[in-house]
Amino acid sequence: MIARQLQLPNGQQIPYQLDLRARKTIGLKITDNGLVVHAPKRITATQLQQILLEKSGWIQQKLALRLANQVAPMQWLDGEPLLFMGQDIVLTLIAHPTSKAVTLEGNRLLVRSPHIEQADWVARKVLQWYAQQALPDFKRRVALVAAQMGEKVSAVALSNAKSRWGSCNSRKQIRLNWRLIQAPPQVIQYVVCHEMAHLKEMNHSARFYALQASLFPAHAQAEKTLKALSPILHRMA
Repeated sequence: MIARQLQLPNGQQIPYQLDLRARKTIGLKITDNGLVVHAPKRITATQLQQILLEKSGWIQQKLALRLANQVAPMQWLDGEPLLFMGQDIVLTLIAHPTSKAVTLEGNRLLVRSPHIEQADWVARKVLQWYAQQALPDFKRRVALVAAQMGEKVSAVALSNAKSRWGSCNSRKQIRLNWRLIQAPPQVIQYVVCHEMAHLKEMNHSARFYALQASLFPAHAQAEKTLKALSPILHRMA
């Protein structure tokens, strides 16, 4: 990758990473680190500049959207806002000489410990709690949909993927991202139905989408909600 700057007519500069490859076209990608440009090895600086200027409106729009979607990282401090099943809850740290319990009481996730000043320890306990809530909830949903479909699932497990909410393989194993337990129930159900539809259609064909719609008619709105929530759900590493 080569660090470059795109000079706009108004004087603004947009930094980007240039990746020269054996290809014929230019590809633009907005990542967590900004703009990445994949370009042919033999392209001239003038040609590249002209093409990027023509795409500058799109580039600025996408960079602005990425900035708007950025969410402050977790601090693991008392009073930290959290989500659980679509509801706003608050991390509440309580110093205790012996207890290491994590419990949800009303809208407060109580973490009792002699180590509440240690952010890494608090993070580990909270993530464990979320995973403990997620697995039985996901298994129950999968079992209900499997019964509806007349299918059998060999295993349900949690995933820690950064870019996928779920997966289904040919061995009829379903994996669901534990972060989903933060989302509203209808969003969780949408992802479950999406992956369960893959039991019969291991693709994204018209038949797959028809089956998904029969399992979860409100899939379009749920997918839109999930995309909007994604930056928040990924606050937890």
